[in-house]
Amino acid sequence: MSDQPLLDLATPEPDDALSLATYAQRAYLEYALSVVKGRALPDVCDGQKPVQRRILYSMSRMGLGFSGNSGARPVKSARVVGDVLGRFHPHGDQAAYDALVRMAQDFSQRYPLIDGQGNFGSRDGDGAAAMRYTEARLARITSLLLDEIDEGTVEFIPNYDGSTEEPRQLPARLPFTLLNGASGIAVGLATEIPSHNLQEVAQACVALIKDPKTPDDALATLLPGPDYPGGGQIISPAADIAEAYRTGRGSLKVRARWKIEDLARGQWQLVVTELPPGVSTQRVLEEIEEITNPKVKAGKKALTQEQNQLKASVLAVLDGVRDESSKDAAVRLVFEPKTSRISQPELITALLAHTSLETSSSINLTMVGMDGRPVQKSLRQMLLEWIAFRQQTVERRSQHRLRKVLERIHILEGRQLVLLNIDEVIALIRGSDEPKAALIARFKLSERQAEDILEIRLRQLARLEAIKIEQELSALRDEQKKLDDILASPAALRRLMVKEIEADAKQFADARRTLIQAEKKAVAEVKIVDEPVTVVVSQKGWVRARSGHGHEAASFAFKAGDGLYGTFECRTVDTLLAFGSNGRVYSVAVSMLPGARGDGQPLTTLVELEAGTQLLHYWAGAANAWLLLSSSAGYGFLATVEHMTSRLKAGKSFITCNEGETVCAPSPANVAPPGGQPAAGLYAPATHVACASTGGRILTFEIGELKPQANGGRGLMLIDLDGKDTLAGAAAYTRSVRIDGVGRGGKDREETLEIRSLNNATRRARAQGQGRGPGLQARVDPAGGVRNMALAPVFIGLGAMVLVASGAWAQVPGAAQAASSPASAAAAARAPASARPTRPASPIASVFKVEKVTVDATGKEELERATSANVGDTVQYSVTHTNRSQRRLLRVDFGIPIPHGTTYVADSADPPEPKRVRLNADRDQMLWRIEQLDPGESVTLRLRVRIDPDPTLVPTPSEPRRPELRRTPG
Repeated sequence: MSDQPLLDLATPEPDDALSLATYAQRAYLEYALSVVKGRALPDVCDGQKPVQRRILYSMSRMGLGFSGNSGARPVKSARVVGDVLGRFHPHGDQAAYDALVRMAQDFSQRYPLIDGQGNFGSRDGDGAAAMRYTEARLARITSLLLDEIDEGTVEFIPNYDGSTEEPRQLPARLPFTLLNGASGIAVGLATEIPSHNLQEVAQACVALIKDPKTPDDALATLLPGPDYPGGGQIISPAADIAEAYRTGRGSLKVRARWKIEDLARGQWQLVVTELPPGVSTQRVLEEIEEITNPKVKAGKKALTQEQNQLKASVLAVLDGVRDESSKDAAVRLVFEPKTSRISQPELITALLAHTSLETSSSINLTMVGMDGRPVQKSLRQMLLEWIAFRQQTVERRSQHRLRKVLERIHILEGRQLVLLNIDEVIALIRGSDEPKAALIARFKLSERQAEDILEIRLRQLARLEAIKIEQELSALRDEQKKLDDILASPAALRRLMVKEIEADAKQFADARRTLIQAEKKAVAEVKIVDEPVTVVVSQKGWVRARSGHGHEAASFAFKAGDGLYGTFECRTVDTLLAFGSNGRVYSVAVSMLPGARGDGQPLTTLVELEAGTQLLHYWAGAANAWLLLSSSAGYGFLATVEHMTSRLKAGKSFITCNEGETVCAPSPANVAPPGGQPAAGLYAPATHVACASTGGRILTFEIGELKPQANGGRGLMLIDLDGKDTLAGAAAYTRSVRIDGVGRGGKDREETLEIRSLNNATRRARAQGQGRGPGLQARVDPAGGVRNMALAPVFIGLGAMVLVASGAWAQVPGAAQAASSPASAAAAARAPASARPTRPASPIASVFKVEKVTVDATGKEELERATSANVGDTVQYSVTHTNRSQRRLLRVDFGIPIPHGTTYVADSADPPEPKRVRLNADRDQMLWRIEQLDPGESVTLRLRVRIDPDPTLVPTPSEPRRPELRRTPG
């Protein structure tokens, strides 16, 4: 490293002074550049960091390399370190020794560059012996880095004090950046380059030299992936490896390799023989000890349920483990099953899932390029840049050799001329006071030739010497012709490069150690009985789970000052999500939640929150359930529960929120994945998105405009906000939405907007200068958010939806004997109410009836309970609602959707107007508003429809002309 500063810190400011801030900025920038280029990152040309390059060059100057088939005698490592520090590397001795030790460890480097004698550490983390005890010399493969160092191949620069010179790069004959890899952390940059197989790297280089446009698929065939020093197996698919090589960044899944050893009497044991990179036997043993003998976590009074469950699952299959590694077997971990009846895949899966026997290995191809800039490169860019360096090196070596050949030819031509006139030359030398000038004048020699002749010995003037000179001249002229051809022809230069690479590969290549075979990631599946469960979350974040569905919200008790946030009817195999104020999403398996006895457990004890983070919203559902996520800044996107699920208690950073922004409540949106169908669930497929701002504006658009973001982010702009306006909420809907908020006088108010009125708030308003959407005609401040009101069609035997002023959602139960058909079951699966997070339970008790209207010969109408209906029949739905609470209800909304394939006939209500008001009269649903309902008072609503011909009505096999009220999916 040159002593010339990267920045001039002495540059004065106009007042001839340098402020502390300016000085600190400049000084830190100089330090950062020094770390990046002079310490932490390897060079693409030779793959070495500065300290490694200086160690290798210093050892070559000390004569510690190989000469022919025999290597030099090793010397004390302290002597090597001293020479490196004194001549090239003005840093700490321990740092230089650590670099030397790493280059000698066969478990750290795929092709060790130093042959160490003594204790150079172990893969278990044991340190090397002190430098005064160990000895070192260069390994044979270092000839690929140092053999051409004196052939004018690379540039030399002054050392730190100018007393000597050191090479800027080593003339690497192969790309050691890939062969041994590198790992380092600089200032603002880091690198993690895995090692590779020498034969495969050589083949890839040859392919690119012959055709720089070689397709990526062909390169992947020649260089399929990393080859780690300790072996192991890469289980990531080939597409992931190719993507990491294409972008220069990625992560691969690597697992250990093992074998099964059969013992006497039907017993067996699992023996691990290869480990993933960076994993030691000691680390695996410590992980198993931590699982089987867990410690109470800080701040806890007892082991958590997760710790107990993990301990039980591992001890159920594992009886013991021991380390039998030795000099003959570098890695030998023996695992004994609990009994011989334990299946081998069961034990293997448990070990892979809970220990480092399966881990991730990152790829970050960041290095210093030929232009001196640290850049993250793709594999193709790395190889092409090294090929350019190698081409430059071979060209400089050829030029250097050509100069030497021409100089030698020049000398030999002078000697040949002397031998032809030997007597005259001797006489001229004996009789001249200035023999050099005389020789130059008589024989037209150059000054260099004349000096050589005057220095020649008499025995070299024999006849045999003349023959040798002629032979040498002939060989040199042939070599000169070849060198001229190489320098004149780029094709000849590339052929020479290919020939040398293939020769080096033949000499030093070995077999691949790491197996590349794609397999699924090991997941220890805990045997969970799939059964219905209700998750209860309180306003202060206490959570519990109760078996079954249909529980009354009033049956749940809470601590003083706490109340119900919501209930989620789901399954034990589902996941509970908690949305933090920092945009992170925390996931907890429903099966891991405490039981419903007592007040439950704070969710903050099941996850790890960052300081100052609060949990704002919750949601529980299946992994394939789609949610609409949004932030107060007006951005949003779609994601599934699986996208947000993380094994880490620290959660997953998923929703990007800037300072001052917050996360809005999630909304269910059963959208179809690309090329697929919507998931079967409790919500009909959403078609639109409604966004309401706190300023009282609403905007709707088709849900297809949103794109799923599996990795989260900020999303697309949902609504254009101005000033201090923020997004109150966004909901995916099919037919209508409800706005909860504050009306005039500060009273709670809700407003239901039908799809017809929402059509006026589409994105087409942007073209008319209304990109923020029109104002809400209901004059509601939507501080409470937007709720999905995607009411499913009502079928015979299926309950209707009831919306009450308290904000509760309730489902009117159908006749017990009328919901057993596949049609009603499929419809019930699409009904949204049963899985909605609820506020306090509805104070309404409802009775629902479906009857067929028949007319006799006299024109008198009769009603009979309907179990099926024909095309043309008239069916009447009636719902009787009773206020079962002890308080008067002011304004209650009741709705009955009109089934598909029917035509509205009539509706009525009891009591009559003006106490009740029919809110709408469209052909999608009927909605009544009761202005006042006293305790114990009932209201009955009736809706008549006529069944029309509908191609979606499916006839039953027994009665092909009597279609059921059943709608096919889609």
